Amino acid sequence: MAAPAAQGGATARIVIENCAIATVDQDGSEHSRGHVVIAGNRIESVGAGPAPAGLGDVVRRVDGEGHLLTPGLVNTHHHFYQWITRGLAQDCNLFDWLVTLYPVWARIDEPMVHAAAQGSLAALALSGTTTAMDHHYVFPRGAGDLLGAEIRAAAEMGVRFSPTRGSMDRGISDGGLPPDFAVESTEAALAATEEAIDRWHDASFDSMLRIGVAPCSPFSVSTELLCEAAVLARAKGVRLHTHGSETVEEEKFCHELFGMGPTDYLESTGWLGEDVWMAHCVHMNDSDIAKFAETGTGVAHCPSSNARLAAGIARVPDMLAAGVPVGLGVDGTASNESGELGTELRNALLVNRLGEHREKALNARQALRLGTMGGARVLGREREIGSIEPGKLADLALWKLDGVLHSSIADPVAALVFGAAAPLTLLLTDGKPVVEHGRLVTVDEDAIARTTRAEAQRLARIAGLTD
Repeated sequence: MAAPAAQGGATARIVIENCAIATVDQDGSEHSRGHVVIAGNRIESVGAGPAPAGLGDVVRRVDGEGHLLTPGLVNTHHHFYQWITRGLAQDCNLFDWLVTLYPVWARIDEPMVHAAAQGSLAALALSGTTTAMDHHYVFPRGAGDLLGAEIRAAAEMGVRFSPTRGSMDRGISDGGLPPDFAVESTEAALAATEEAIDRWHDASFDSMLRIGVAPCSPFSVSTELLCEAAVLARAKGVRLHTHGSETVEEEKFCHELFGMGPTDYLESTGWLGEDVWMAHCVHMNDSDIAKFAETGTGVAHCPSSNARLAAGIARVPDMLAAGVPVGLGVDGTASNESGELGTELRNALLVNRLGEHREKALNARQALRLGTMGGARVLGREREIGSIEPGKLADLALWKLDGVLHSSIADPVAALVFGAAAPLTLLLTDGKPVVEHGRLVTVDEDAIARTTRAEAQRLARIAGLTD
């Protein structure tokens, strides 16, 4: 992508200075008062004190007094379409929740998915997310171009996007949970996945769009689909994603159907490796964690969703100690109605302290790393995003911490992680503003609110939830 030009054709620069900076680089470098210089869509320099004097082609200077600058957050697991089914099945575990909602989700169409993606992306951006990921696996017949609707919404918003083409081919008649009319044939799912990669995937350093391969879960897809999807992804050079070890019910399902637990089953189908990441991974034993560490398989940790569905507490401290790549995920907003990734920093820290490691489980800087560099590593983009370093893409979040909710916390990283959800003064993706002073600048968020409400009501009528 070409960098924006200043007058005379030179590369335009943006300077952010006078702010605290948490770079989240390998050494965890921080500056209590520093600067970042952006040239086009790349970070040119970062350091303590004011920006160098005499910089040319500066088109904007941002005074970051009272702010913390961090890398933009990276979301590693989501289901955008669920934005229009929030607040349903409020008191269910995962399997009961799925059985309740699958018949509703099986009636989505392209306008619904576009609106839901807009809502999901708005919540992500307003909470500091510059790289969004989505796992879309519900493709009712005749519903239109659902993956394309999400991709269009992300381009309109201006966020970096890593959608995965999901799939389900195991309906109720084959021992799965989805109704039969909500699943595809194995052949159709694989063909559509290959088509999505060929149509949209961009592997370049600056890429705003990368496609992944993502059969839904061990209990909604066949062994054949898992195996063939792994072969397809590796032939195309793209990443693999699915759900794994989310609940005790899933553990029981896998033992009854396959004679082994989820990790061993997924390993048998070729689903462990540096190009793979799993959502949730709540019920992992020592052997499972060791296999993830040995193979470089990543984890999308979704603390709010895990709590909402009473799934349990993932062993994140043990995973990190073993060297497992771990990032944060919102999950679908039917199991995390806020849809915010920024609040997952706090929830990851607090929920994990309820586990056996207690106050030693995670600290504020580890939580921030999960949401930035951890997520970048899980998505295979740690060379491009996830930290504030020269040469990396200019995906940055400038958090306002001098307001009444944060100003008395001396440590800015603690203010961000332990404190209330912090407002954004500026969110840059690829060097371009997406949020300014707490408002989206690329789309009309009030119009999104109206459209998502209308589409949620339309879906509820079609699904028979309302008259």
